[in-house]
Amino acid sequence: MNEKEYQSRIAELEALLEEKSARIAYLEEQFRVAQHKQFGKSTEGHPGQGELFNEAEELVVESETAEETISYTRKKPTRKPLPKDLPREVIVHDISDEEKICGCCAGELHRIGEDKSEKLQFIPAQVKVIEHVRPKYACRTCEKDGISNTIKKAPVPHSVITKGYATPSLLSQIITSKYQYGLPLYRQEAMFKQHGIELSRKTMADWIIRCAELFKPLYEQLHQHLLKQLVIAADETTLKVIESEKANSYMWLYASGADSPNGNIPDAEILNIVLYDYHNSRAGQCAVDFLDGYNSYLQVDGYQGYEQTQATLIGCWAHARRKFIEAKKGAGKKGSGKADWALNHIQKLYRIETQLKDKTVEVRYLTRQEKSLPLLNQLHVWLMKSVQQVLPKTKLGEAIQYCLNQWEKLARYTLDGQLTIDNNRAERAIKPFVIGRKNWLFSQTVTGANASAMLYSIIETAKANDLNVFEYVMACLDELSKPNVGVEQLLPWLFAKR
Repeated sequence: MNEKEYQSRIAELEALLEEKSARIAYLEEQFRVAQHKQFGKSTEGHPGQGELFNEAEELVVESETAEETISYTRKKPTRKPLPKDLPREVIVHDISDEEKICGCCAGELHRIGEDKSEKLQFIPAQVKVIEHVRPKYACRTCEKDGISNTIKKAPVPHSVITKGYATPSLLSQIITSKYQYGLPLYRQEAMFKQHGIELSRKTMADWIIRCAELFKPLYEQLHQHLLKQLVIAADETTLKVIESEKANSYMWLYASGADSPNGNIPDAEILNIVLYDYHNSRAGQCAVDFLDGYNSYLQVDGYQGYEQTQATLIGCWAHARRKFIEAKKGAGKKGSGKADWALNHIQKLYRIETQLKDKTVEVRYLTRQEKSLPLLNQLHVWLMKSVQQVLPKTKLGEAIQYCLNQWEKLARYTLDGQLTIDNNRAERAIKPFVIGRKNWLFSQTVTGANASAMLYSIIETAKANDLNVFEYVMACLDELSKPNVGVEQLLPWLFAKR
């Protein structure tokens, strides 16, 4: 082997070594990220099933630890008073008449005041049977004369479930237990059994399907109002449907407004609406069909399916930030200066948004133009420079490339004071479904999945409008089961004013 061949071979081996080293570094990074997802404590999102099971013990330990470490700065917690409108039973604990005599002078003691303390008592749910009696009447004279007699009685009271014994309150209890509190039907079956009531989950499932059908006109009204909003936030998550041939179906989520009326952007005519839409596909056509020509702002993550809509897409800085957090975790103990720089810069953008929380739409727009845009320009310059210095197949490289690919959408939130910096509105709205799915795992049929979409929509929209969900669902079932009902009056923001 001559010198030239020798040097060429050395170069090949060095290139191979560099390639293998990069591959090892990539796999180590992936391992650290996966390890953190599996065992690390998340700072975002809701607890999983395991955390929920151990929640009481963990909260006590956290509280005790906090008291040990920061007791010198933390104020003593104060208990909020119990609501004044709760039913109250007053029990007076008085001393005996003999004890109302002074031990010194034998004079009579007089009352100078009293001490009060409140205890909260829980009364278990009660069930009762409402028996409807309809007396029947006939004419004795006609009976004697052999004339055909007409029997008269009051009409049958209207019922949500025809020929069924379920009342609106019972149906609302079943629906809210499952879709608001994530209590599967088999657990509800066991709870009813404790009251001596044999109510099978099959019967409850059938009732739920029929109730979902009743809510369709209200859902359609909410859909029309949603499409009139200036900004819609969207997201989607997987759903296993046994009847479907596909491995995964999808529950799509569309939301407007805020989580509650108090969270609305000032000076803006915004309605709080949350709608779920089931499909056995994640194709962009699902969003196109639901949005039906909607051409205003649609806030989403980086999923390309939304590109098919006619809406102006707004990016999500929370997604971008998470990718840099993953890059930092993947770097391990050695750390990542670039990821830290990006996270600190994004934090500056969020700090501005915190200051604008209660400001008017105009102030939000002007402040973003003055303060946020310069920060965005700095970040964009840094991204353009860093993309040439970082390997693309690393977590940091992926985070940088994501931001560059989404940059136009990520910067658009500065165009209007009614827009937000991230898509957390949709992510928070879809969380109840995700948490509920941890309990009931899958839907048996497509019909059941559609019913879930319908009922989650009604419940989450009611919650966003600060309604008592149980009472709202009960009232809606009672009204929607009647003929020729006016659906408009059942819209949550109008129902609250009744």
